[in-house]
Amino acid sequence: MSAATESSSIVPPRTLDPATVAVGDQLPTVRKVPTTRQLVMFAGASGDFYEIHYDNAVAIESGLPGVIVHGYLKMAWLGELVTSWAGPDAFVSDVDVSYRGTDLPNDDYLLQGRVTAVAAAEASTSVELEIWGEGAGGKKTTIGTATVQLPANGR
Repeated sequence: MSAATESSSIVPPRTLDPATVAVGDQLPTVRKVPTTRQLVMFAGASGDFYEIHYDNAVAIESGLPGVIVHGYLKMAWLGELVTSWAGPDAFVSDVDVSYRGTDLPNDDYLLQGRVTAVAAAEASTSVELEIWGEGAGGKKTTIGTATVQLPANGR
């Protein structure tokens, strides 16, 4: 397997120590391989029953190459990337994403990120992140930013 981690939960046992975070740091890459079954389950959980996410005939009729992954699922995975990296005592205060392409079931989807700014304050350290998901061929199909507040003591 590549350097990417494949896991449904990679929460570290402790929150990052703000003193160890620097601009340019890379978040560990997380690999997801969505299945049509997972898309059906996400449709039920999210209430997004648009057929292009689980009915191949409808997706093709709509001009797509087949069933596509929900944008909100890709955003949720990016949120998981951030919270797993930061740890259980961190607070994710903002996540903003933009969808730039479609992704298909059974294709690798790599979640990545990097630190773009760190601002220490008395009670917490604010960390700005650039986050993205890469689909087949390394194309960034979801891009965004996130802000994380790390407690000053790093617990």
